[in-house]
Formats: sequence, C-alpha cells, structure tokens
Amino acid sequence: MAASKRKRGKGVASVAPAGYTAIPVKFSEKHQSPHYFYVKEHKVREETDPNRPPNRTLFILNVPPYCTEESLLRLFSGCCSVQSVEMCEKPRLGEKPEAPECKFFNTKTLLGFKVAYVVFKNPAGIQAAQSLSTKGPLVISSVSHPVQTGIRKWIAGYEASLVDPAELKKEVDAFMQAYDQKVAEEEANAEDEDGVPDDEGWVKVTRRGRRPGIPRTEAANLRALEREKRKRARKELLNFYAWQHRETKREHIAQLRKKFEEDKQKIALMRTQRKFRPF
Repeated sequence: MAASKRKRGKGVASVAPAGYTAIPVKFSEKHQSPHYFYVKEHKVREETDPNRPPNRTLFILNVPPYCTEESLLRLFSGCCSVQSVEMCEKPRLGEKPEAPECKFFNTKTLLGFKVAYVVFKNPAGIQAAQSLSTKGPLVISSVSHPVQTGIRKWIAGYEASLVDPAELKKEVDAFMQAYDQKVAEEEANAEDEDGVPDDEGWVKVTRRGRRPGIPRTEAANLRALEREKRKRARKELLNFYAWQHRETKREHIAQLRKKFEEDKQKIALMRTQRKFRPF
C-alpha cells in the first residue's frame, strides 16, 4: 500500500504559477520526492536593471536554503555559459548592493527560501533552462560536488567566521594608513585655503587662527556646564517675585524664633550654675 502511494506521488507534477515553468530538483540521488524551481525570463524596462540584461537573465523562485550560488552555477551551466549568479532574500530592482569594504565583518547570511537571478552569456540559455522541466530532476548534491548540511554546515560556517589576527591587523594597518594620509591632505588643503578669499571675496572661517577651537571632550563639556550653572546663579534675581519675598520673611522669622529659644536655654543654664549677673 505504501509502495503504491510512493509511485503515485512520484508521478504527480507540480503546478507552477502563471508565467513560470517548474523545474524539478532533488537534494541527492537517494531522495525520491523532488523539489521545484519556478523560473521565468526576467523582464524589466531597459536600463532599469543594468546588472540583469534582458533576454539573458533567468529569474528563479523557491530556492531552498541548502542550495548555494555554486550549485545554481553548476546546474545551469549545462544549458549555456553562465555569466553570474545572484541570490536575494526577495525580488528587487536596481544595481547590486555595494560590496563590503572589509571581508571580516560581512556576517549577514540569507536564511530560509530565496530567489535567484542567473545571467547567461547567450540568450539561448533561457530556452534551454526552461526545457529542463521535461527532463529528470536536477541533483544539487552529488559525490563530486557535495553540499554540506546540518551540523557539518554549522561547523564549517563557524570555522569560516574565525578571523586570522595577523591578516586582520594587516588590513587595519592599511586602512589607518590610508585614513591618516587622507586627514593630512585635508589639513594641508585647509592651511592653503586659510585666509584666502574665494571668487566672490568671501573668506572661509575655520578653527585655525589665534584662538583655535577647544576639543569637545566629556571633561570639557562638564566644565562648561558648571560655568553655565555658576553664571546663572549669579544672575538670579532675589525677592523678585511675591512668593520669593514671602519665603524670605518666613525663613527670617523662623531663624529669630530659633535664636530666641537658644537664648532662653542659655539663660536657664546660667541660672542653675549661679553665674547669672544681670547688673
């Protein structure tokens, strides 16, 4: 009973979305149930997507997580010579994102199902790729081209994320050297332009001069705040408002009462000690 169900499952073809062609693929030869790529020719207005030329770009949906750019390059190289393969999280137009300046901190990885763009060198590659729907399933992981999954993939990803300290130091030193050279050039240009009027007669005001600007450090900011507080305290008007006048009188009366009580206690103490001589 189970065998008959498997046979019927193998013969069922996938229903592709409108405008797409379903290409069967499977992870390895031992897998029975195929997965399906949904492909179509990538069509946009001219000059809208310069990196994906019309008539030579194949758009692919439903790319599984274990499928890599190298796997797509190998699978579609049999149709025609492939110029480039690009994977994205979702479809997008425009130029490719800029490559990161440093390879050590490009940790963003695509997770889950993706979309892909395969650019052929010849327009005939589009028709050849769509004709794969009538052939047997393409194999993503083979003996000659294995694809890592599971714990092996995690271990390989972790090992690839480890940074060589010597190589990192070399790149940081090169970056700092280029940055210092850029700052020196900017300072030299600023010195040359200091005090020189432009075409309209305006002179650019810079920090250089008899009183250069103070560097804004945390300590300098705290000192500036303290000076502002002292300046505001000196400028504060006393007894300017009616409530200030009332508070001042109330405090003065309280001080007088306190002094009177202290004097009474002092006189009582002197009487007990027989040292009180009023005359």
